[in-house]
Amino acid sequence: MSGGGQGANGAGGSKRHRHVLRDSIHGISNKSIRRRARRAGVIRMSALVHEHMRAVLKVNLKCLINGAIVYTHHANRKTIKTMDVVYALKRQGQMLYGFDSGSSKLTKK
Repeated sequence: MSGGGQGANGAGGSKRHRHVLRDSIHGISNKSIRRRARRAGVIRMSALVHEHMRAVLKVNLKCLINGAIVYTHHANRKTIKTMDVVYALKRQGQMLYGFDSGSSKLTKK
């Protein structure tokens, strides 16, 4: 027996490959940023713009998630629902259509 691990203590032993912690915003590749910009009508982009776009996206997502968390806490829930995000977007002035509460229920005539 090697005896290197901690067993049931939950402390964990040494790992062969350490997981490198990085900012998850870098999971959005330059290519995907370029695709989104092309879809918005941008023809040509500088190579330096990708980091700036990631920073702007991170700020916008942080505001959106904080707004959705406010609605979740007010409803005494631990899970963010779709309507929390829709209401948070509406509060920011960015309406998102197609997610109203009336369309999810089937009505019989």
